[in-house]
Amino acid sequence: MSEPLVLREDAGGVCTLTLNRPDKRNAINRELFREFRSHIRDIEQGVGNAGLVVITGAGEHFCAGHDLKAPPHADALGWLRQEMLIVERLTKLRQPVIAKIRGSCYTGGLELALAADFIACGTSARFADTHGKWGLVPGWGLSQRLPRRVGQAKALEMMLTSQPYTGEEAAAMGLANHCVADDALDTKVAELAALILGNSRHSNAENKRLIYDTDGMTIGAGLSHELIRNAGFDPAMRKKGEPIAAAKKPG
Repeated sequence: MSEPLVLREDAGGVCTLTLNRPDKRNAINRELFREFRSHIRDIEQGVGNAGLVVITGAGEHFCAGHDLKAPPHADALGWLRQEMLIVERLTKLRQPVIAKIRGSCYTGGLELALAADFIACGTSARFADTHGKWGLVPGWGLSQRLPRRVGQAKALEMMLTSQPYTGEEAAAMGLANHCVADDALDTKVAELAALILGNSRHSNAENKRLIYDTDGMTIGAGLSHELIRNAGFDPAMRKKGEPIAAAKKPG
């Protein structure tokens, strides 16, 4: 039986999904995407009870984008819509999502990383949008998410030049939240995960929802939304005003 194209590992409240085509720089074909879709559905349904999700790639690279050598789907536009909807569901997971990146993060791989809430990368990371090199246009949200991360002018520069940017450059422009030495990346992501998981899962999910739901609103509309759509206190809190970490302690 062949090895899965997407590996799932659960430990300490963290669900790690690893794209597993290292010999192809984890390029995405339909089989890999179907497995990825299945894992997203499981997480949505609470399988494994994850409090945080990490997306990464096997071997030396995150993802080189779509596998352009794979034969096209008979209904290419319909399949692209399916892919886009699953990437959107990744963004809308209640759990915070971290993209952990070494090596290539190109085109479709960049779109996948942008669907995460945070990007943490190693110094080996290289970020590029190469749609233009192949006569393609984004279909997984890059034209919307990239400008929101780095600003319109920088997004246009990345999209129109198709040039790669280093991990350090990605962090400087706000594309990546953190850039560290490759051998320190696992530790950095574990530290971020521990800080996030130390807080209320309820608060994490609702804070994330409020940020995304009010994107593009005026401040007045956003303030009204925050008040009217407020989800209130975490039911797990035993005492009003008690930190969640304390509430988790026995006795």
